Amino acid sequence: MGYANLQTCIRDLETTGQLIRLDVEVDPHLEAGAIQRRVYRAKGPALLFTRVKGCRFPMLGNLFGTLERTRFLFRDTLSTLQRLARLRVDPSQGLRAPWKHLGLIRAMWHVRPRFVTNGPILAASCTLDDLPRQVSWPRDGGAFITLPQVYSENPARPGWRYSNLGMYRVQLSGGKYRPNREAGLHYQIHRGIGAHHAHALERGQPLRVNVFVGGPPAMILAAVMPLPEGMPELGFAGMLGGKRLDMVLAANGLPMPAQADFCLSGVVENASTLPEGPFGDHLGYYSLEHDFPVLRIERVHHRIGAIWPFTTVGRPPQEDTSFGALIHELTGEAIPAVLPGVRGVHAVDAAGVHPLLLALGSERYVPYEPDRAPRELLTQANAILGQGQLSLAKYLFIANHADDPRLDIHDVPAFFRHVLCRADWTRDLHFQTCTTMDTLDYSGLGLNEGSKVVIAAAGASKRTLPASLQGDPRLPDGFANARMCLPGILAVQGPPCLRERRSQDPLMKRFCLTLEAIFSDGQATGLRDWPLLVVVDDSAFAADSLRNFLWVCFTRSDPACDIYGVGAKIHCKHWGCSGPLVIDARAKPHHAPVLEEDPDVIKRVDRLGIKGGPLHKII
Repeated sequence: MGYANLQTCIRDLETTGQLIRLDVEVDPHLEAGAIQRRVYRAKGPALLFTRVKGCRFPMLGNLFGTLERTRFLFRDTLSTLQRLARLRVDPSQGLRAPWKHLGLIRAMWHVRPRFVTNGPILAASCTLDDLPRQVSWPRDGGAFITLPQVYSENPARPGWRYSNLGMYRVQLSGGKYRPNREAGLHYQIHRGIGAHHAHALERGQPLRVNVFVGGPPAMILAAVMPLPEGMPELGFAGMLGGKRLDMVLAANGLPMPAQADFCLSGVVENASTLPEGPFGDHLGYYSLEHDFPVLRIERVHHRIGAIWPFTTVGRPPQEDTSFGALIHELTGEAIPAVLPGVRGVHAVDAAGVHPLLLALGSERYVPYEPDRAPRELLTQANAILGQGQLSLAKYLFIANHADDPRLDIHDVPAFFRHVLCRADWTRDLHFQTCTTMDTLDYSGLGLNEGSKVVIAAAGASKRTLPASLQGDPRLPDGFANARMCLPGILAVQGPPCLRERRSQDPLMKRFCLTLEAIFSDGQATGLRDWPLLVVVDDSAFAADSLRNFLWVCFTRSDPACDIYGVGAKIHCKHWGCSGPLVIDARAKPHHAPVLEEDPDVIKRVDRLGIKGGPLHKII
């Protein structure tokens, strides 16, 4: 029933052929991360690096590298958690067939941690310099913990019941941190630890923080789980792991898992900050250097035989994609209970998760209306954008479930076809400007600042989408190479973007005005049939795959600054356009650099895959 610790998990995976040991020396600077990413792409096994250059602790990579392996890790409890989610949607199931839910009583017992006086984590201690110095990408600002479980408690209501466990990256070296004494604590906007830090500042006291590394795999998943308000992640980890968590006290007086591999125990003193970053992040770009809180380390606890789990993030898909897929399996059925009328929400991994949401709602407000229009869908869209991490979305496409009950929000091409057939650009675009956005997204007005747009579609189909491009359409000067990305969506190659932040590009406005004139002259009328034009730096790349289109379009644009339209007008403060919608998805001067591998490191990784190498027939 679940794994009590990481060591038990590793033995099980090795016995079942899902883990291999790499007994060659591997450098945690760039090489370990490059190996992990390559094996992930090959859908390969978990990797135990037994000889880590400059470090006495082994490293574990690609633990969650496939969805199948991630399900395997929690195979004893997933069905119970899914039954809990279904009961939340329809509590009457428990009354109709109570005997089917007897196992839930034991699961609920596992929610409560058990506080003990001793445990393996208390066996030893070390310094920050003793830990693996993992650097994932060439421009990273130092070594980072990439699977941290950051634990804090509410100073106003101490105790595990009001605790927060989140995965906020921790910088171990580089920058202006005092060696062996300080670490950077990068928590993004809308994270639970932020409320705890605010309470500590109000009370004029330091915020105690523990950073767990390793331990039961359920702890790692719990740290990224979007749980309902008031449910502590420690409790969820107990349910997911199938046993109560044993907790002991760390050097700073906060609890830590008795079976953790490491625990960095310290305090965040007042509002002290230092520059943190850069760091290659899950959008496929670097998040740049910014001031974030500093964690003063009091002690680094570790168990005997401790193992350092890690991952790398970058342009999706990566290992963290498995987290998103499993979270959807666990929580997808509960969406209607949390968001009434909403049938499903899909955060699109290929677009970086937060930039793009697809949703199905229920349009019931005026059922007798002959020409249905989005009404209740807008209420549901606002609810989605007010819900936890979903509030960080930039683009929300929402459709009426009843218009096509077979529509699947995970079939991205079909969803776009459905919306583009029905959208009325004079009516169905709804912007929020000067609002918050994902800390990692540099397309907006500044750090944590940007805009959102809701694109709502309801009713009968209004148009037939073109599915091929006939000939070479006439385009405004400087724009060329139109390529189809999806039916109804064209990528157009434009000149390099020079616009400043917090502005719109006069060149794009001229592009739309010129197209309007071309259409009115009766020329290039075929282009008018394409409801969405996306201006990019490289149209061949954007149109080469769905993955490329989604990444380029939605990570390189901010709705308020980068949406234009042919025949654009403002009526009673509502913006719309009579012709094609135009998104400027070119790279902007203020955007962060794209992640790129180090060629010399890639050559070293290649050698591991040749005949006789430890990764032969794996990569």
